[in-house]
Amino acid sequence: MHESEVVRRAFAMPLTNPAYPPGPYRFVDREYLISTYRTDPAKLRSVVPAPLELDEHEALVKYEFIRMPDSNGFGDYTESGQVIPVSFRGRKGGYTHCMFLNDEGPIAGGRELWGFPKKLGQPTLRTELDTLIGTLDYGPLRVATGTMGYKHREADLAQVKAALQEPNFLLKIIPHVDGSPRICELVEYHLEQLVLKGAWTGPAALSLTPHALAPVSDLPVLEIVSAVHIRADLTLGLGKVVHDYLQQPGRRPVGRYERALVT
Repeated sequence: MHESEVVRRAFAMPLTNPAYPPGPYRFVDREYLISTYRTDPAKLRSVVPAPLELDEHEALVKYEFIRMPDSNGFGDYTESGQVIPVSFRGRKGGYTHCMFLNDEGPIAGGRELWGFPKKLGQPTLRTELDTLIGTLDYGPLRVATGTMGYKHREADLAQVKAALQEPNFLLKIIPHVDGSPRICELVEYHLEQLVLKGAWTGPAALSLTPHALAPVSDLPVLEIVSAVHIRADLTLGLGKVVHDYLQQPGRRPVGRYERALVT
């Protein structure tokens, strides 16, 4: 294989059989259970990277269970994790703190393309009789359980759609071959071509259990503020870099490989 062909074919690893295909990534009948809760503001400060800003008076976290039965290239999977309401240069949005899912393609694609903080886990989202139930297992242990009364009241569709269309922020980190950071960027992305099929609210509960490698309980649940159940079609838009940590004056570390090139 000539070098020019390597460059032409280079999209994702492995070169000859990428873990995921190029987009666009369209999701049909995506289903959410999102519980918004109040937490310890000091805990939030310790995990949200500048230059993102917090509303420490509110100290909110959104715990999400997301069922994705039909997605281009990624297939049928479920994920679960925490999104923190933030602002960036005066614009409100959400910072994705952690995500756990059960499908290799979107784990690899999410981390490599956007910078989603994805790890392997076993989440579920299902309806049992009159209750919408979300769970997250890490290995054999249950680390999160969310419940909501099924379609008790219709939610404000305009308000829900506006929230889904807010910017989302990710911290993308890719190391150099010597372990030093090669990429360290704040990435912004949006949900596009959104078709909101329904949204409902109702009574909700959320339980988070301590785990060393799935530490969702490090942002403890102090009070449930609201919950929403959403069904929608959407396209996951590709991102753009809005802040490069390594390009800040005096902040870019030089790895051993780069030092070898200049000595």
